Amino acid sequence: MIMFGLFKRKTEAEKLNKKYDKLMQEGYELSTINRKASDAKYAKADQVLKQIDKLTQPQSS
Repeated sequence: MIMFGLFKRKTEAEKLNKKYDKLMQEGYELSTINRKASDAKYAKADQVLKQIDKLTQPQSS
């Protein structure tokens, strides 16, 4: 039974969450070295977060 979970495809929201986490981590690491690059990473992370919100919001008719 566990083996079948190995081949489960990730949803778009899961992929975006992983990308968001990665960008936030990179932004944090850059925050003490290069503030401008850190701000750029956080801006990209914010854009990804907005995409996640669009995907997870319930569709209103």
